[in-house]
Amino acid sequence: MSAAPQMKLLRVLQEREFERVGDSHTIKVDVRVVAATNVDLGRMVADGEFRRDLFYRLNVIPVQLPPLRDRREDIPLLVQHFLDKYQTRVAQDVPPARKPDGGLVPKALPLTLSQEAMRRLMSYPWPGNVRQLENAIERAVAFSAGRVQIGVQDLPSELLEGTASPIASPVSLPEEGVDLGELVANIERELIQRSLERSGGNKGRAARLLNLKRTTLVEKLKRLQK
Repeated sequence: MSAAPQMKLLRVLQEREFERVGDSHTIKVDVRVVAATNVDLGRMVADGEFRRDLFYRLNVIPVQLPPLRDRREDIPLLVQHFLDKYQTRVAQDVPPARKPDGGLVPKALPLTLSQEAMRRLMSYPWPGNVRQLENAIERAVAFSAGRVQIGVQDLPSELLEGTASPIASPVSLPEEGVDLGELVANIERELIQRSLERSGGNKGRAARLLNLKRTTLVEKLKRLQK
């Protein structure tokens, strides 16, 4: 934004009024502004490229959103959201098929993602963040060709060419060894607890975060609570 519109926006934020182009009538407004940027505005203020007073007007409640590679636990939920979005869009574009007796063919089952495909998505660094993930899922839905599950072969080529970065293992093996069963149970319990916290206790959403069926998650909860 150049200097002139910055000044005009500052006036709207400070005075809560503006005039339309070619009009002398002042219009009062009562609005809340949510602004987003992918540049360092603090540096731009220091360099004289962005008004300091406008910066402080906008920077009331700053929210720092980490890149997708730093919040990989969000990927399963985002994937499910985009699967629902684009499968619905494809279904709207395709006219309903009819049986020989004139009845409608039942709608397709919800699309799912294979475990290997999800592993690729979880390990990829996502330089393009959520927009790149959405594009990957849109492409995968288009290439699924009526199948009920998306596989690795449906993912973009950049996810298949060894560019993925493996997720660092949080587990160490001490010299004296470990109780593998107890260790696995503790990790499973912690991941389930985190998924329930993130989903607000919704078991269906928590199961999608873990790429599990809801019934499987419920069974695991019962077993871990014994």
